[in-house]
Amino acid sequence: MLRNIPSILSPDLLHSLRAMGHGDDIVIADANFPSTALGQRCHRLDGISATDTLQAILSLLPLDSFVPDPALVMQVVGDPGAVPPVVTEFQNIITQTADTPVQIARLERFDFYARAKSAFAIVQTGETRLYGNIILKKGVIGT
Repeated sequence: MLRNIPSILSPDLLHSLRAMGHGDDIVIADANFPSTALGQRCHRLDGISATDTLQAILSLLPLDSFVPDPALVMQVVGDPGAVPPVVTEFQNIITQTADTPVQIARLERFDFYARAKSAFAIVQTGETRLYGNIILKKGVIGT
């Protein structure tokens, strides 16, 4: 056991978070997301919400402060300006937890899939709320 590491993060996921470099992306995906088809590394957190997963990951992972949009969600198909409740929760978690809080940006559905395909890893959660997907770009830990 280790201290101060959220217990929902598996050893394999912790390994990926540590192995990621500055500028690498990680996707936190809902239960409907095609994670295995898109991801080079897919970690499963069945039964865990995307919001709990985001909270846990952001307690360890710094967001990139050198890019304009280090946190991205998928636009609602047919209503790109809509903000699903899960995205509002994502924003609240980023605002309260991230070392460099940012406003979440949005990507069109297929642009989101393309970005996810090139991510270092995808975390498939048990999130059942639609649009419970977010991409984070890893930053650096300052001295």
